[in-house]
Amino acid sequence: MTTNAPQEEHVAEESDFKPLTAQEAAEWRQRHPPVSVVRVVKWQLVVGVVLTVLVGLVTQRAGWMWSVAYGAAAVVIPAAFFARGLRLHLGAGQENVAMVRFFGLEIAKLVLTVVLLLLAPLVVPGLNWLALVLGLVVVMKTYWLALWLLTRSAKIL
Repeated sequence: MTTNAPQEEHVAEESDFKPLTAQEAAEWRQRHPPVSVVRVVKWQLVVGVVLTVLVGLVTQRAGWMWSVAYGAAAVVIPAAFFARGLRLHLGAGQENVAMVRFFGLEIAKLVLTVVLLLLAPLVVPGLNWLALVLGLVVVMKTYWLALWLLTRSAKIL
């Protein structure tokens, strides 16, 4: 003879989640406009050029200037590649493909950056690693400034 244990009734917990109405969603989108990755890359390019010119003016050394420029390019070129890949549109229901593509592009960006850094001694005359790292780090961290400026300007407009 088989006995079945009495089934406990599961009481559904009330969730604090409340979906937004269409009007609330539209207001939220207006307060939080999307930031274009391409615009962030453009800011990185601008900062790289300005930093290169400043280092050239301050040090008066071509090797330092080209090293900073190459360090900046080692960030901007892969970031531009990544941004271009993100702009390709997918159809509805392809969220998994989009996630795989995102991670694939991120890995490709990292590999391209490493390859560019490995090629630096062959490409940059009078390479100065300190200047290259300066250009790399400053331009890499520029996205924080760019995101802040772009979201701030969107709120003002």
